[in-house]
Parts: sequence; C-alpha cells; structure tokens
Amino acid sequence: MGDVFRALADPTRRAILDELQERTGQTLFELCTRLISRHGLSSSRQAVSQHLEVLEAAGLVHTRRVGRYKFHDLDTSPLRAITERWPPPDDRGDPSCGST
Repeated sequence: MGDVFRALADPTRRAILDELQERTGQTLFELCTRLISRHGLSSSRQAVSQHLEVLEAAGLVHTRRVGRYKFHDLDTSPLRAITERWPPPDDRGDPSCGST
C-alpha cells in the first residue's frame, strides 16, 4: 500500500492517471502530448517514463506491447485496498465518537 501512496503523492503522476482515466491505452508519446497541451506540464519523455515506472510498480498502470508500440492502461484495483481498509461510516454513526 505504501507504493500506492508514494505514486499518488506526485502531481505529475496524478495528471498521468487522470489522462489514463479519460482514455486508457495511451503510448508514451500520447501521454507526453496530453500532459503538455492539457496540463501545461513540459516534462521530458524520460521523466514521464520514470513516472510511469513508479505507477507500474504500484500496480496502478499496466503496460502491453503491440508491435513496436507500448500501451499504458489504468488499473484502479490497488485503490480498493485503501477504501477497504478505511470504509466510510454507515448512517448509524460511530458511538465511540460521541455521536447519537
């Protein structure tokens, strides 16, 4: 779970995830172009590639090769571990917090 928090801590990585949420299966070139045009982030291809490696290590991005191209896909399943660890309180409230 620590890898997920580390991956989400960086604003550039969050922007990459936003782009993959909007349109999954993008190449590095497509992601770089969208980061520049939509977020004003002028990171080098190498920097974006390093961010993708961190996201992949956290399980938030998976890659697949098709011919010469490498596509990046979003995987939100690691986020479920976080939401399952701290589920939202139910409508009855938590009596240990003094709510009635």
